[in-house]
Amino acid sequence: MPDAQIAPPHAQEGILPDRGIAALFEAGAIRADLPRDADQIQPASLDLRLGAVAYRVRASFLPGPGRTVEDKLARYSLHEVDLTRGAVLEVGCVYVVPLLERLTLPQALRATANPKSSTGRLDIFTRVIVDGTREFDKVPEGYDGPLYIEISPRTFPILVRQGSRLSQIRFRSGAPTLHADELAALHARERLTDAACADISGNGIALSIDLTGDASGLVGYRGKRHSAVVDVDRRSGHATAEFWEPIHRQGQGELILDPDEFYILVSKESVHVPPSHAAEMTPFDPLVGEFRVHYAGFFDPGFGHSPAGGTGSRAVLEVRSHEVPFILEDGQIVGRLIYERMSARPDRLYGTELASNYQAQGLKLSKHFR
Repeated sequence: MPDAQIAPPHAQEGILPDRGIAALFEAGAIRADLPRDADQIQPASLDLRLGAVAYRVRASFLPGPGRTVEDKLARYSLHEVDLTRGAVLEVGCVYVVPLLERLTLPQALRATANPKSSTGRLDIFTRVIVDGTREFDKVPEGYDGPLYIEISPRTFPILVRQGSRLSQIRFRSGAPTLHADELAALHARERLTDAACADISGNGIALSIDLTGDASGLVGYRGKRHSAVVDVDRRSGHATAEFWEPIHRQGQGELILDPDEFYILVSKESVHVPPSHAAEMTPFDPLVGEFRVHYAGFFDPGFGHSPAGGTGSRAVLEVRSHEVPFILEDGQIVGRLIYERMSARPDRLYGTELASNYQAQGLKLSKHFR
């Protein structure tokens, strides 16, 4: 069991900062089969690393109460894929990979997982699974056991290997989510978006889509089918034109989303996450449109923060329509940012200090493309 001395980093409710995550490692609440990567801990999250083998499975699954992921793999696995030398995961297939990290959480601490920003921008559908769970991406208080990740590439085949990092996890205690009145007060102090009149409701602040584009009229990109393989660990190693079709402004600013096509678009508003808080993009309400926005929902403290080099940072949106074509119009609300308190300010902020990939971004593909 983890050492009782880890209590101070999360004694105050909120999202655990970088030094609190490091303390979990030191206390044995987070353990790994390999030494920790130097840059694995982010300001408010921990990158999770793939283990040595991937299991190709018949279908996605949840273990359910009293059952383990290993039990389900014994039943549904089709074959094993060795990741120690690298392997290609194919589009449309479902894989489950044991992660290098495992947890022994204190009773007051729980966790949630999300794809990393670069993972979402490659249209890689990932979800973390733990033993005994009824929900993806949720780790209950006091969980003691292994972590697994479900991976399903949706647009591009991907090359991964042991140690590749596709997902991230946040640790939290108490009830740190800001309610609408608290969010409005934070916006009044910190200016969370540059919208002239911020739309705050349902505990979130609205983001809308920019379909006017830049000076050339570029509004986004659509992923190409039947592409080459993307190496998830290779930065600036792939030609954009081989994987993406640029989309330019149409009419008064509208875009018809074709079913099951994948789009990279950008918010009209710039976003600010002050050092005392973290944010997360919530799934869009399907009652307002049958599409999904932003697989990768975590925004770290310091994103868009001017002292951290983030002035003008906008949210890049991964968009996919389902079932029927859907018309997006310029300025249409496509998602909401939920803000949560940090239990303490991180030692380092997202931005220039960490050489973060997406600080001060506009419309931007993942770091893999040049």
